[in-house]
Amino acid sequence: MKIGIVGMGLIGGSLGRALIKRTDHKVFAFDISEKSMQKALLLNACHKELEENDLPELDLLIIALYPRLVGDYIDQYCGKMKPGAIVMDCGGNKRSVNKIMAEKSVIFDKLHFIGAHPMAGREFCGIEHSSVNLFEKASVLICPINPEISVLMSVKQFYLDLGFGDVIITTPEKHDSIIAFTSQIAHVISNAYVKSPTATQHIGYSAGSFRDLSRVAKLNQAMWSELMIDNRDNLVRELDLFIENIGKYRNALVDRDEEKLKELLKDGTDIKADIDTLKKNETYIKPVCVSCVYPGIK
Repeated sequence: MKIGIVGMGLIGGSLGRALIKRTDHKVFAFDISEKSMQKALLLNACHKELEENDLPELDLLIIALYPRLVGDYIDQYCGKMKPGAIVMDCGGNKRSVNKIMAEKSVIFDKLHFIGAHPMAGREFCGIEHSSVNLFEKASVLICPINPEISVLMSVKQFYLDLGFGDVIITTPEKHDSIIAFTSQIAHVISNAYVKSPTATQHIGYSAGSFRDLSRVAKLNQAMWSELMIDNRDNLVRELDLFIENIGKYRNALVDRDEEKLKELLKDGTDIKADIDTLKKNETYIKPVCVSCVYPGIK
C-alpha cells in the first residue's frame, strides 16, 4: 500500500518507523515543522515528504494530529484522494473525532473513515522520542464510521503487521468513557501528586512507588488539556468518584480508625487482584462480532 501520515510527532513518527521496518508499504509523511520532517527522514520514519500530487495514489491516510485539527485536514486532503481509500486518525478522544468524520463522510462518500486510538505512548513528545517498537503487543481501539467488513479486516491486519497485539472494535461512547479512567485521570492524579513540596526531597527516599505514580506527571499540556476538556463529562465523573474514595482514607486517618483503614486497604488490594486475574486469563469482554457493536455495518 501507499500510506500517508500527517503529523510526525511521537505517534506519527513511531507508526512511520514501524511501517518501514516491518512492512513493504511506501510511506509518505507531512508535518508543518520543517525540523520534524528532517528528523522523520533521518530516522527512517518515511520514504519521502507527502506532496499534493501523491494524494490520488494513497490507499491509506493517517491523521496523527490533535483531535480538533482532524476536520481541517480532512477538508485539505480528502478531496484529492481516490475512491476506496481509508482515512484514520490516532487521537485519544473518539466522540468528537467520529462526529467530524461522520459529517465528512457525507461529503467524501467514496472514502472509508475510521476512528482509531493506538494504546501506546510515552511521557515525552516529538518525533525524536519515537520508537520503532512503541506498539509492540499494544492494543488499538477502532471506532468505524462507514467501512465494509473487508476494510475492517484489512485495517486489523495493518495493525497486527506493525506489532500490535490486539485490535478491539468499540464505540466512541465506550471508548471515551473507559479512557477517562485508564488514561486521563491517571495523568491528572500523577500531575497533582508531584505538586507536594515533599517531591523535591524524594532522592534517596524513593523507589518504585514514587517512580510509578509520578511517571505520567510529565506530559504535553496542550494536547492533554484538549483531550481532557473534550472528554470532561467522563473525566469529571471519574474524578468525583476518586475524590469520594480518597476522602474515606483521609477520614479514617483523621479519626484514627485503624480497622476502617484496614478494610479500605483490603478492598483495594482485592480489587487489584481481581483486575490482574482478568488480564492474566484474558477474560475481559470483547465484541463477539462487528455487527454486535455496529449493527448497520456492511
